[in-house]
Amino acid sequence: MLLNDFFKIKNIKNGEKYIVSIEMNAEHKIYGGHFPGNPVAPGVCLTQMVKETIEHITGQHLTMTTGDNIKFTAVLNPDLNKNITMTLSIKNKEEGLLYADSSISEGEMKFFSFKGTFKINK
Repeated sequence: MLLNDFFKIKNIKNGEKYIVSIEMNAEHKIYGGHFPGNPVAPGVCLTQMVKETIEHITGQHLTMTTGDNIKFTAVLNPDLNKNITMTLSIKNKEEGLLYADSSISEGEMKFFSFKGTFKINK
C-alpha cells in the first residue's frame, strides 16, 4: 500500500469527475534508488496510486485487469511537485468491473494518464 506513505489524499471533490488533491512524500524510501539526488516517481507507483485512490473512494478492494491506455508524459519529481492533482472518472463497466479514466497533473503539467479496468474483489 502506498496510500498514507508514498502519497496522501488531502481532499476529494466529487462532481462530473473526482478531483483529488494529493501530497507526495519526497522522503519515501523508494527514492533512495529511483534516483538518488534526483527523485522520480516510478510509473508503476503512479498506476498503483490510481488503484488505491479508487479503493479509497469506493471502499472496494480491486485488482487491475487491463491498462488499455497508460501514458507517462512528464517526470514527476516529488521535491519539485509535492502537491499534485488526480482527476478521476469511475464507471461501472459490467457486473464486478469498474472502468477508470484518470490523469495526474500539477497546473498545466500532465505527468500521467490512465484508462483501464479493475475487478472488484469480493
